[in-house]
Amino acid sequence: MKIVGISSSPRGKNSNTLKLLDAALEGAEEAGAEVESIDVAKMKIKFCIACDKCHKTGECSIKDDFSALLTKLLEADGVIWSSPNYITNVTAQLKTVFDRCPLVIHEQLFDGKYSMSLTTAGGNEIDFILDIMNNFMIQCGGKAIGGVGCSMYLGPEAVETAIEKSREMGKDLVEAIKEKRQYPEQEARQKAWKEGFKYSILANKEHWTHNCDYWMEKGWIKE
Repeated sequence: MKIVGISSSPRGKNSNTLKLLDAALEGAEEAGAEVESIDVAKMKIKFCIACDKCHKTGECSIKDDFSALLTKLLEADGVIWSSPNYITNVTAQLKTVFDRCPLVIHEQLFDGKYSMSLTTAGGNEIDFILDIMNNFMIQCGGKAIGGVGCSMYLGPEAVETAIEKSREMGKDLVEAIKEKRQYPEQEARQKAWKEGFKYSILANKEHWTHNCDYWMEKGWIKE
């Protein structure tokens, strides 16, 4: 079993969110998973240019580090997303990664994968940031087991508590994967989205040829 942890803070090793990520990966490793930490803030990932090539061919037209990152995500059984709160959102580095994933969303390529999310903030806006990351995973066809956040103004004790919670959730992520844990509400959302989005696929079948072929192969649409 492979768990990939995504760090997205430009502060690198000085990131408070990285402390939570390190603890979560330690917990996952203690539970028996192979783990890898990837800092997307150090990668060369350009903005999506909405060229539609991924929908047509299944490949991105931009030549940078995104393809290698996506390969690692697709090979993983679980993903730990992490980002500090930057102006009530994830960092630009992580948002850029999300924006490069239309193929993943259109073809639900994270189906069967599980995730958790981590954040830190100067104030109390924790759940909103966790929801952004969890919702992204669900939108891509995966399952989100939850998240851990910490308001830094609460001091060192709160940080230590968040670190321990992250470690325990890292272990739980491994257990969720092992037991193929079900999340009916998330699955209902995905089913409803798929039912609606099939009309977009059909409307664009002459242009989104890779998407259309994939949906037909999966039996989600018929010719």
